[in-house]
Amino acid sequence: MNRPARPTEGRVIGGVCAALARRFHTSPTTVRVVFLLSCLLPGPQFVLYIALWILLPSEQKTRTAW
Repeated sequence: MNRPARPTEGRVIGGVCAALARRFHTSPTTVRVVFLLSCLLPGPQFVLYIALWILLPSEQKTRTAW
């Protein structure tokens, strides 16, 4: 299975939601709405988003590495 990567096209802010949408075969808009709704609940949503932004490689970097 391919490792998730942040896409270079169709990304908003960091591309984390678009990468998760590709990984789970769903619409990026759906993932973004779910993330925004989850921000209404207490929890580390923003910390998780920033961590994924740092940990997920950009699609450009993964293409040149292979």
